[in-house]
Amino acid sequence: MPEANQTQQGFGAGDAIAPIEGLGLIPAVTRAIPEAPARDPKVAAARRYRRRVLLVLSGLAAACGLYWGSSYVFAYTDDAYVTSDLVAVAPWITGRIIAVPVVDNQTVTKGTLLAEIDPTPFRLSLAHQQAKLGEAEAQLSVDHELIKSAKEARDAAAARAKLAQDNLKRAEPIARAGFLSRQGLESATTSAQAAAAELADAQAAVDKQRRMQQLHEATIKAITAEIAYLQWQLDQTKIRAPTDGTITNLTLRVGDQAVANQPLIGLVDAHAWRVIANYKESVIRHIQVGHSAWVWLDAYPWHIHRATIQGIARGISRDRTAPRLLPFVEPTTDWIRLERRFPVTLLLADPHPDVTLHMGSDARTLIIY
Repeated sequence: MPEANQTQQGFGAGDAIAPIEGLGLIPAVTRAIPEAPARDPKVAAARRYRRRVLLVLSGLAAACGLYWGSSYVFAYTDDAYVTSDLVAVAPWITGRIIAVPVVDNQTVTKGTLLAEIDPTPFRLSLAHQQAKLGEAEAQLSVDHELIKSAKEARDAAAARAKLAQDNLKRAEPIARAGFLSRQGLESATTSAQAAAAELADAQAAVDKQRRMQQLHEATIKAITAEIAYLQWQLDQTKIRAPTDGTITNLTLRVGDQAVANQPLIGLVDAHAWRVIANYKESVIRHIQVGHSAWVWLDAYPWHIHRATIQGIARGISRDRTAPRLLPFVEPTTDWIRLERRFPVTLLLADPHPDVTLHMGSDARTLIIY
């Protein structure tokens, strides 16, 4: 027993005695493996949180880099819209509307009758001037007869003046020779002077008749011009479409008063469709006229249309109230200050015949450099 106790005392903590059947207690020394310390849950949660934050920041940095780099590859904007030319059809004359043979939103072709102004006043004025023209032409024929008579009188006076002058030339040498009295010479001189005065009066009468004829000819020209103007006015009583297009917001009615140069009918031009896309000033340096672009029309979603860049605005107005010689692009939206944008004009290439464009509808455009 003392040996057994001594043997047991020789083992340290953690030693075990393994009994073996049939041999009694034989000490078997085995070294116990130390257990790993338990993990702290707070430390693990903090590590997971740091990993998530790093992943989010890395994703944001990558997104910012892609966004910045994308400006050197393509330009996209949803600040775009479809537009065309709105033709303000205005009459050339003033008068009362007696017919409006079209309806709102009707598609018309060039030359279609849109409205008609009462032609009665213009017809009456035209008839009055035509009567004056006939009177002036009749007076002109009288002038021709008067000039003819005046010329005949002038020719007779010229003959008498020549005869009187010849008599005077023959009388002068005879009077110097003493074969003609002084009274006879004076009588020949007086006759020659009277004939010359008569010839001058006759020539003045011819000139006067010629001036009267010129005056009447000028009157005829003035009346003819007035007739042409009145005929033009009469033709303008029919207001016709200046181009192919669609009538919009028609409010004109029979009985309304048309005023010269005041628009009556709005017509959306059928041949001037285009897309205006406002691009940021930081990307317009990459855009070139003639390059292709891609257009998404909100009226026809999920259909991409190819377009061509027609032009880039060289200036915008920074004052909303300035004269509209430069386009004004709103610099803010929902109280957010935006980067300045410049209009880029796009023309749809071979638009599908089933696509009906609407002026003012929204669009989205993509330009790849």
